[in-house]
Amino acid sequence: MIRKLDLKNPETAKCILELQIASYSIEADIIRFNDIPPLKDTVESINKCDEIFYGYYINDVLAGIISYKIIEKVIDIHRVAIHPLFFRMGIANNLINFIEKLENNTNKVAVSTGKENLPAVNLYLRNGYKRKNDIEICKGMYITEFEKDLKLPDS
Repeated sequence: MIRKLDLKNPETAKCILELQIASYSIEADIIRFNDIPPLKDTVESINKCDEIFYGYYINDVLAGIISYKIIEKVIDIHRVAIHPLFFRMGIANNLINFIEKLENNTNKVAVSTGKENLPAVNLYLRNGYKRKNDIEICKGMYITEFEKDLKLPDS
């Protein structure tokens, strides 16, 4: 079940934080880079976050999250995190598809991930995202930006 998350609720923020640490620690190992911003979050920083969060629950356990902002008719995805106990269950696909349908007044989706994070890269490619470019964020460390058009051009 997918539901909107209340970031002001301390218990919800704590669950988000725990999930993020578990998920992004795996990504940090994959890309050999520990400076991923969600790993620096605290309950307080999540409480103050201005992103829209949805959670995917299995038996009342938060198994995955997605967060985003809407910027000029573009869904700008900031986080997609799945708890490692729930990897390879289609949760990330479900969350991405959910917000694409939910935010149906948008034209495009943008997201980025570590260039070497092949599970995430493949997730976006499988969901119809196109590589936009690679950005070097520090020496030898790249993120790949992806975009997906949601509206078909008028014929």
